[in-house]
Amino acid sequence: MKFEVAQQKALKTSIQQPEELISAITAIIDRCKVRAREASATLELVHPENRASAINLLQYQVLREFDLRGVQQSLKSLGLTRLANAEGHVLFSLLNTKYILEVMTGQTALTIPTGSISIDSAEELLAHKTASLLGSTKPKRRVRIMVTQPTQAATDYELVYNMVKNGMDCARINCAHDNPEIWLAIINNIKRAAKALDRKVKIAMDLGGPKIRTGTIEEGPRVQKLKPKKDSFGKVVEPARIQFVEAAVTAPLAEGLPMRTAWLKQLQKDDVITYKDVRGKKRKLLVAERTEESITAHSYKTAYVSTETEFTLKRNNEMTTILDLPPLSQAILLRKNDTVTLMKVPMVGQLPKMTTDGQLLKEACLSCYPKEVFDVAKIGEPILFDDGKIEGEIVTVQKDSFQVKITHAKEGGAKLKSEKGINFPTLDLGLKALTSIDKENLRFVAEYADIVNFSFVNSKEDVGDLLNELEKLDALDKLDVVLKIETGLAYENLFSILLQAMRSKTIGVMIARGDLAIETGWENIGTVQDEILSICSAGHVPVIWATQVLESLAKNGLPSRSEITDVAMSLKAECVMLNKGPYIDNAIQLLDKILILTENHRQKKERMLPRIKKAGF
Repeated sequence: MKFEVAQQKALKTSIQQPEELISAITAIIDRCKVRAREASATLELVHPENRASAINLLQYQVLREFDLRGVQQSLKSLGLTRLANAEGHVLFSLLNTKYILEVMTGQTALTIPTGSISIDSAEELLAHKTASLLGSTKPKRRVRIMVTQPTQAATDYELVYNMVKNGMDCARINCAHDNPEIWLAIINNIKRAAKALDRKVKIAMDLGGPKIRTGTIEEGPRVQKLKPKKDSFGKVVEPARIQFVEAAVTAPLAEGLPMRTAWLKQLQKDDVITYKDVRGKKRKLLVAERTEESITAHSYKTAYVSTETEFTLKRNNEMTTILDLPPLSQAILLRKNDTVTLMKVPMVGQLPKMTTDGQLLKEACLSCYPKEVFDVAKIGEPILFDDGKIEGEIVTVQKDSFQVKITHAKEGGAKLKSEKGINFPTLDLGLKALTSIDKENLRFVAEYADIVNFSFVNSKEDVGDLLNELEKLDALDKLDVVLKIETGLAYENLFSILLQAMRSKTIGVMIARGDLAIETGWENIGTVQDEILSICSAGHVPVIWATQVLESLAKNGLPSRSEITDVAMSLKAECVMLNKGPYIDNAIQLLDKILILTENHRQKKERMLPRIKKAGF
């Protein structure tokens, strides 16, 4: 059923008369009731504790199917609600608005409509579901803090203890990294710290999901650069430090140069070692330190060494070479208007071949996986590499390959390396969100975690796959589900995704803003994340605000001004996620402080108005 043309027009134009407003709002109310009846079969599958929220979600879907700006402007002119924050209590707000308009026009007795989710009930529902999903939090702070655990958390109990002490409410472990042994060690440290601090910390584990990535690229030469630090005038302020190691006790790492044991045993402090680097430049090293465990030498000039470089101990003229070095990783340099071919068959990627005068002989090519992307690739479709750093367009398509023309790269070109992510923002690749590896990991998650974070969900069918798998593991009511919204398709299908997920008793949504911005466009991410917040509020679904929150602080020790503003905006959600970094304790402490201070000024989307105080109080 659709609105009549006249009603559609009334909604879109500036309505001045209360009678016209009553007619338009009545039409929306009637449609809300019809939508709930039409969805009765879907609602039967929803968990009983989510049914009222599911109905309200459907009613919000009706409300947002029409352009309400004319209605809102007219309601504002009358000093009434503009329905801008009505998502959690749609029918209640519509009925109350209609009631007030009818009182204004003398059309009704003074009775207040009942029977739907009220404003207070909506807030209570969301608070209850947030506590069920994410646990309790510190006094004076509504928004929870989730922190991604590094591998180090498996062996560094103090690191985990400080996270819990500083305000972490939920710990996130990403199954795309490490292994079950490390995951379990992290979990044990979290539980130990929580018990010591008399806290309950929820454990959330991410399933990796399908990854669309570039394949390997041919290895570079086995060369290592020795580079001293210089000041602005080119004067060496710190020599390059080179560690000599025995080949038998180390792999070819940047940690040191593996050499013959017999040659190393001769070295003494202040010995001079001479050599010619790969460019034929005469260089020397000075042995600066010798201990039982290591030998350190200094270089005061830049040099490039390889496994063929001959080192001579000047004291006795005994010569040796480096026994092994790791090959340099290479990348394909792509500039605007360059082309690169992606191949279906697994292969070692090839750099472009050029003539001596710079003419292209053969363009770069590399593999791309999974192979299913080649079945749906279309000419004219956009493609993004490495978190959107390189943009392109598919210009030719073959059975087992397609050619991409670069439409945007930074000035001078951008490097495309092995194992970098690829996005197809306008294509439905038909990939299952739940992979075979995810199913294996889900067994561990169901046994040890409180929450499963479901990556790259695109449709209600994806959600159905996860819930069915949880039923097989007898974990549907044991393991809470967070849906990571990180693709354009997931955003477009969010209503149906949430309704399907409501089969589970406790659910949440994570706005994975990094991938989502790439998929929907950087210029759209602000609007998209606000719409997701509104849709989730309509279903009383807690939201986790994720990706790059206080990232500069966590990684470098100093936050940017925009990061502080971003934290303030995160009060629209129920939880904020921090990623790992060497300064993570500082990030947790600052986030905790900002959330407590700013919650007096904002409740979800609504600005609160406490008495104005001086800055800093």
